[in-house]
Amino acid sequence: MQNISRRQAVAQAGVLVGAAFSGVSISSRAAEATLPTANTGGSFVYCLNTATIRGQKLGIVKEIEVTAKAGYQAIEPWVGAIETYQKEGGSMPDLKRRIADLGISIESAIGFPQWIADDDAKRAQGLERARFEMDLIAQLGGKRLAAPPTGATDLPRLDLLKAAERYRALLDAGDQIGVVPQLELWGFSKNLSRLGECACVAIETGHPKACVLPDIYHLYKGGSDASSLRLLSRNAVHVLHMNDYPADPPREKIDDSYRVFPGDGVAPVTEILRILKENGGETVLSLELFHRKYWEMDPTEIARAGLEKMKAAVAKVMNR
Repeated sequence: MQNISRRQAVAQAGVLVGAAFSGVSISSRAAEATLPTANTGGSFVYCLNTATIRGQKLGIVKEIEVTAKAGYQAIEPWVGAIETYQKEGGSMPDLKRRIADLGISIESAIGFPQWIADDDAKRAQGLERARFEMDLIAQLGGKRLAAPPTGATDLPRLDLLKAAERYRALLDAGDQIGVVPQLELWGFSKNLSRLGECACVAIETGHPKACVLPDIYHLYKGGSDASSLRLLSRNAVHVLHMNDYPADPPREKIDDSYRVFPGDGVAPVTEILRILKENGGETVLSLELFHRKYWEMDPTEIARAGLEKMKAAVAKVMNR
């Protein structure tokens, strides 16, 4: 298939996605700490993406401590912070023990390898970099790596079947290491900016662990309707990047820096959480913000405030 349209991608995803994915179990520690929703619905794990406190430049050790102190069950660190820790002589086994002792888990991590680049040499380097990042995560007991379309954010538009081949190669590498790369939607990108495109690519890999990493802000930025999440089965989404956004600036001009706490904006947060609840399974809600004002404040206070906002958002879909 050459030059598949967005409409074709969404149609294909809608027909196939519910049965196409197979799940990955979450850690027992996080599973015990999940907040169950009513009746037979899904449950949620509260996680801090360290972008939320990235501006304070704490380093991975302090970021882990802040996450635990604020009351989260999990952390989604940036691989660069782990790499810096290691380069400065930090012990990976010691860091893994510290994480376990604090009672949190690494449910996902953020990296930017160019695994999807059109250029063969860049793509090979990107895949090797992805292996390195997944290995770092695995050493700490981490389970997943975000895999955004780094290296393909500009034109030309990619053939989605070629993108699927590249994601399959990334998944196969993850199988060897024990970490699942999640296909992350980036709303500003010229490629994989819409949920239907990501679903099509994930399906066409034919890999049992293929999955999509949605983000409330990026769904809006890329123009995907939140209700489209209903087409993804419980096994297709393991992590959701939680945030909100204001009504102004408009979608065409908004950027990451405008992200706010869930409930402080106009995003359909309740609808999204209700869909995930109805889909069943467990979803990691990872608070990912880049607000400059938050970066100027005490990191523990910001992390704790974000957790309270997420819990309040989840409470709206409980017992309904």
